[in-house]
Amino acid sequence: MTKHKIGTREEWLAARLDLLKAEKEHTRKGDELAARRQALPWVRVDKKYLFETEAGAASLEDLFDGRSQLLVYHFMFGPDYKAGCISCSAIADGFNGFAVHLLNHDVALTAVSRAPLPKLLAYRQRMGWTFPWASSLGGEFNFDFNVSFTEQQQRDGTIDYNYARGEHALDATTQVPLPVTQNAVTCGVDVPTFARDRPGLSAFVLEDGAVYHTYSSYARGMDGIWGMYQWLDRAPKGRNEPGGVWWRRHDEYAASSTVKR
Repeated sequence: MTKHKIGTREEWLAARLDLLKAEKEHTRKGDELAARRQALPWVRVDKKYLFETEAGAASLEDLFDGRSQLLVYHFMFGPDYKAGCISCSAIADGFNGFAVHLLNHDVALTAVSRAPLPKLLAYRQRMGWTFPWASSLGGEFNFDFNVSFTEQQQRDGTIDYNYARGEHALDATTQVPLPVTQNAVTCGVDVPTFARDRPGLSAFVLEDGAVYHTYSSYARGMDGIWGMYQWLDRAPKGRNEPGGVWWRRHDEYAASSTVKR
């Protein structure tokens, strides 16, 4: 027998209308936050970054693909990974559908990772994706935008991630969250190697020949673009997470015995 509250249609409607007020307020607050993001001061990017793309060597300006705005998804795929992060993969599953709409609204979207380009393109083919993906291997782009870190930073706890410092040291005494360990295993690397790359989103604008950095978000800041969670938050049992990593790469579910819980 269900433990959830059971009610009449009239009780449901009264509760739903009360919830609707909160949902509308949440929507208005989201609009305010979006306006505040767009009002942030722009910071000129004077450093010259070099990427490897399907079209060859590319600058940051080239990634705009003729548009005036650029959204970069910092996809966790370090040089030693055997496969992309499963969480980033779940997020990226939605890119194919809306990337074309962004392009037709003056916004380019690309993923950027430190893995070599052939490894990125092979994984993209496996996943059935078509969005642009650039390798920043050997450059400072990922480090400058606080999504990649050195072994020394890990040991010293001097990592700056999600606008906080000193919370990401890794040594023999570190209690590593279960999802991190599980994700590292699926990527074929140990936890320290896995954790030297992190997820994030950065926005840039090209105006009068100059590139400006306008916004970056990390960690739970990715929730809004993680499509499956927006659906789960509206499902009867919500996210219904057991504590570890329940999701898989979309081509791995058939081999999983935990699809239904």
